[in-house]
Amino acid sequence: MSETVDQPQESRSEDHRFFGQPLPLANLFGVEMWERFSFYGMQGILIYYLYYSVSDGGLGIAESSATSIVGAYGGTVYLSTILGAWIADRVLGSERTLFYSAILIMLGHISLAVFPGFWGVGIGLTLVAFGSGGLKANATSLVGDLYSENDDRRDAGFSIFYMGINIGGLLGPLLTGWAQDRIGFHFGFGLAAIGMALGLIQYTLGRKQLHGIGSTVPNPLPQSERTKFIGIAAGAVLVVAVLSVTGLITAANMSDVVVALTIVATVIYFAVILASKQITSIERSRVISFIPLFIASAVFWSLFQQQFTMVAMYSDKRLDRNLFGWEFPAAWVQSINPVFIILFAGVFAAAWTKLGPRQPGTPLKFAAGTILMGVAFLAFIPMAGGGPNSAPLLGLAGILLLFTFAELFLSPVGLSISTKLAPKVFHTQMVALFFLSIALGTAMAGTLAGYYDETNEVPYYLWIGAGSIAVGVLLAICSPWIKKMMKGVH
Repeated sequence: MSETVDQPQESRSEDHRFFGQPLPLANLFGVEMWERFSFYGMQGILIYYLYYSVSDGGLGIAESSATSIVGAYGGTVYLSTILGAWIADRVLGSERTLFYSAILIMLGHISLAVFPGFWGVGIGLTLVAFGSGGLKANATSLVGDLYSENDDRRDAGFSIFYMGINIGGLLGPLLTGWAQDRIGFHFGFGLAAIGMALGLIQYTLGRKQLHGIGSTVPNPLPQSERTKFIGIAAGAVLVVAVLSVTGLITAANMSDVVVALTIVATVIYFAVILASKQITSIERSRVISFIPLFIASAVFWSLFQQQFTMVAMYSDKRLDRNLFGWEFPAAWVQSINPVFIILFAGVFAAAWTKLGPRQPGTPLKFAAGTILMGVAFLAFIPMAGGGPNSAPLLGLAGILLLFTFAELFLSPVGLSISTKLAPKVFHTQMVALFFLSIALGTAMAGTLAGYYDETNEVPYYLWIGAGSIAVGVLLAICSPWIKKMMKGVH
């Protein structure tokens, strides 16, 4: 990046004004917190809006179709990070792409709140998905830009940033779940819109603190090629519209379609980066080292993101939600994981900082997260086989605590390693590759939940849990080779 525009790296390394981190982290922390407030607040009540009966304020569609839509929507959010990263790297730069994406998100939540039925769902989820994709990849990229490659504060900074995500994730479902339960679904969606508006205002007021970070376009798209890419985008929209109208894309198979698209996009993305003549041999080796981490991440998220599909249905039907004589909203369960994150993110960040160069390498952290995620699914088995409202709240809370520990081993570390392994000319797009693993896992969470049978739960938990553990063990075995291919990155 041009030092005439950006704050010099030396100055950033001496900036300790936000809990020992650079001050601009506070603004990125804030906008991501409000974006996650709106995202998780809306997603916390979305599946219920889809499958609750019309008399209860919902749309009354089949549960299998509802999980598919939620999985497809979540997958599209992360799949669209490709577009957001490409626009940042080739057209606008990370900072402006983030700003315009935040506006799209706000408009999407307003659409869900204002427009009734499937029109509101279609317009709202599309705007939120593409806006969130643009914001997430670029917020992460900007956080990475605050640190030099070997700054020991980097993982701790990402953990603090991740805490902001989870403060939003805690408050969002609590407030939207309360509004949906007491007033109605559209009021819950309206609160999500207000949250995103607050985040946009806060970010706008603090943009100058970035001192030009993210304003440079690393690989500018020639003016002569812009018409071609606009045509490609218009063609893609037309194809999706035709497939939907002809019935080839339906609510029931939507998550399967996103899974397939994500796999194709991943293969193409890795091939383009590895074949590029603009990257060095060291950068190419680092990209190769990311492939097994990508696979483990996709497996992890295919389990973790079932909080919004299988676990959401479990909370609605199987969980005893009676609290001192009052049945709390099912959406409130979505706030349990963020509470644990807030409690333990600082502990993990402090541990990585204290251990410094003695901390486990990234491959082993990924392996631990994937194994713990599998153990969490096996922990559902002792509660299996009961009737409606029979599963104890403490039991589910304990399982979600395992979710949390698994997440803290993998997710903030994944954000950090994607910026460290990134080739210079594919800076933001490498972050998008990490989000592609989340896209694949999230869409798979919708597809897998379609096989969940509340009357025969044990096989579901057993196969999925054992599969995740097996992937984690294999990754741990391959850890020495992966570290060698990372070429000095830890």
